[in-house]
Amino acid sequence: MTAVPASPAQALPLAAGVRSRTRDGINGLKMHWLEAGEPRRPTVLLLHGFPELAYSWRHVMLPLADAGYHVVAPDQRGYGRTTGWDTAYDTDLRDFGMVNLVADAGALLAALGKPSVAAVVGHDFGSPVAAWCALMQPAIFRAVALMSAPFAGPPPSAETVAQQDEALRQALAALQPPRKHYQHHYVGRDANADLWQPAQGLLALLRAYYHCKSADYPANRPFELGSADAAQFAQLPRYYVMDRDKNMAQTVAGMAPSRHAAAACRWLNDAELALCAAEFERTGFQGGLNGYRCASDPGCLAQLQPFRGKRIEVPACFIAGAADWGMFQRPGALQRMRSQACADFRAVHVVDGAGHWVQQEQPAATVALLLDFLKDAGGGA
Repeated sequence: MTAVPASPAQALPLAAGVRSRTRDGINGLKMHWLEAGEPRRPTVLLLHGFPELAYSWRHVMLPLADAGYHVVAPDQRGYGRTTGWDTAYDTDLRDFGMVNLVADAGALLAALGKPSVAAVVGHDFGSPVAAWCALMQPAIFRAVALMSAPFAGPPPSAETVAQQDEALRQALAALQPPRKHYQHHYVGRDANADLWQPAQGLLALLRAYYHCKSADYPANRPFELGSADAAQFAQLPRYYVMDRDKNMAQTVAGMAPSRHAAAACRWLNDAELALCAAEFERTGFQGGLNGYRCASDPGCLAQLQPFRGKRIEVPACFIAGAADWGMFQRPGALQRMRSQACADFRAVHVVDGAGHWVQQEQPAATVALLLDFLKDAGGGA
């Protein structure tokens, strides 16, 4: 049975020209999305990451609309004001698998009367969703921009994934001090409570989480790892490769900004952060965490096996902040995206002054890169 989060307590504070819309019957969901620009124009679909919302695109929607695009940014399944998904840990994970997330995107476009989009743009967890949209349905998603998380191509078999995961778990646990990969933590039954009910409070956790992965955190000086062994992984920040005996709330607590630094954050002010915290306080994090679980779930992986060996054929690009470790958290993924996963890969763009949250930290630079890519890919407004 589907559990239903509490209703939103307030209307979203949106800039003039950005509309909040909801429609029932979209692949079993009552989907919420933000929209800007005239619907008759070419559409750009924006897919957010974890732990984020459609609201994370607030800084780029109007500039893209002003450039002549119809811009649509949904709360993805498991997030925000989109409802109809199961909040439980014990659920059929295929509902949150890539095949169904692509179906969600396609159903939204069908409801909008859109046979295709100029481009799908995905950030963080939205990046693999966007990649699978372009790989599975190239006639609908005619270009793809991937942000912060490289797409290395379809995964190997479930057995191979399980062997690789277990080998990495054991190798990281053997380090001194013992470590664990954050994605291994996120698949656990306790991960939702860790994030939803942290000792420091949800607002403080999110402030620390967003801060430590941004360019505001001075320790973020990423570089490409030499291999996928544990010693190389151990060079990643603690928010990617954690101490084994700490959860994520405890991990980021030591990376929280000072009160002065938090107040000075221009790309995520206190009111914007409070809105994000209120949304996750209603819904919890299990919906988003279930997406991570699909990466190692046999049922979800079985759905992707028919696509092994296939590439993204539509024009593709990659955008990340210069201070974003996300580019390198999976050794070799960036290179495989360039040379194997995409048949028409255009460019890697690294944005100065941005960390992981590139479209929030440096929206003007992000918009400029997206507009150049859209023009180059033939998706001009």
